[in-house]
Amino acid sequence: MRKKLKCKKVINNLLNKYRYSTILLNQLVKTDFKLRYQGSVLGYVWSLLKPLFLFLITYVVFVKILRVNFGVDNSGAYLLLGIVLYSFFAELTGGSIGAVVGKGDLLRKLNFPRYVVVLASCLSALINLILSLIIVAVFLVVGGLEIRLDVILVPLLLLQLFILGTGLAFFLSALFVKLRDVGHIWDVILQALFYASPILFPLALAPLWLQKILILSPLAQTIQDLRYLLVSPNTPTIDDVYGNEWVRIIPITITIIIAVLAALYFRRRSKYFAEEI
Repeated sequence: MRKKLKCKKVINNLLNKYRYSTILLNQLVKTDFKLRYQGSVLGYVWSLLKPLFLFLITYVVFVKILRVNFGVDNSGAYLLLGIVLYSFFAELTGGSIGAVVGKGDLLRKLNFPRYVVVLASCLSALINLILSLIIVAVFLVVGGLEIRLDVILVPLLLLQLFILGTGLAFFLSALFVKLRDVGHIWDVILQALFYASPILFPLALAPLWLQKILILSPLAQTIQDLRYLLVSPNTPTIDDVYGNEWVRIIPITITIIIAVLAALYFRRRSKYFAEEI
């Protein structure tokens, strides 16, 4: 009985500690999502149309004109899924860089956990991903989706990608307070990642030594794994490239290290935000 009361007390303390942060986070997510499409005629529909337009352009250029062969039956859904996942990563990181600076007035007036403003931006990007995956689901159904048992791993891979992007978002947003060139530098890096990741080209097209380098990127690893689970089992994954499933630990470890170091850096710098913004 005492153990139950003690456990209940711990849970209540945790709820009370983070109740204010949770309420504020909920309001910031709603506000950010509403302001993003405020004044536009189509509103939230743009969150679906943007990745769809990018897909249509790349599909026509790479599949129809350049005849790039991805080695799968449903190349449309294969390409679309890669673009949607990359767009999510780009929005997660690039869209959060100015989160702290953009809420400068709020940070100076109110005393609340600084991580809330960055996390709100990340959750807003997650909502857009969920909406975009609706389009992907339609393409998969039309293309004849074959549901396999290992599809239950999809949420774990999406979580890995979210943790990777959120970790980078915390690091970049904290660094942006002090160094405003970070936004431009990250835009260049995002463009490099887009073309260095197997999104517009099949991974098998690269030499084996290059495949082994590219697939170690958590971004490339998660995209290929999700394509394998949702689109085609013919998709080459990190297991296929290295011939060893234990190599998967490397990109997962990279994700964890980035997230932990970013959290520590953000926590150390957050006490100075109000003064430096």
